[in-house]
Amino acid sequence: MTASNSVHAATRRKILLVDDDADVVSTFQMILEMNGFEVEAYTSPTSALSNFKPNEFGLLILDIRMPVMNGFELFKKIKSIENNVEACFITAYEDYREEFKESFPMLDEAKYFIRKPKAIEDLVNHVSTLLG
Repeated sequence: MTASNSVHAATRRKILLVDDDADVVSTFQMILEMNGFEVEAYTSPTSALSNFKPNEFGLLILDIRMPVMNGFELFKKIKSIENNVEACFITAYEDYREEFKESFPMLDEAKYFIRKPKAIEDLVNHVSTLLG
């Protein structure tokens, strides 16, 4: 593996996690890191956005319902910085499915929408599948 491929492989395993619930953030971060992922986590979408660096993450995991800026808005702002970044949206609420479909008609709901609470094994499998 060349140095360039090694850097790309490391980036593919790095996740940006944003959820306004500190308990969710710490639990998800711990579980994902125990399974070999590198996680940069925030409880504030504005902090996550201001610290976002292009080409650093293989996946974003964004809570939908957050104060100041919801996960859909955050994703759109990040997409304006890095167009090819992928995201999974997490929520405990069903009422965001239609907004997700309207906002991102090109994305497969089953692939990019994760319900909370999610069984830890399911979360790891879901993220592993998306990151290859």
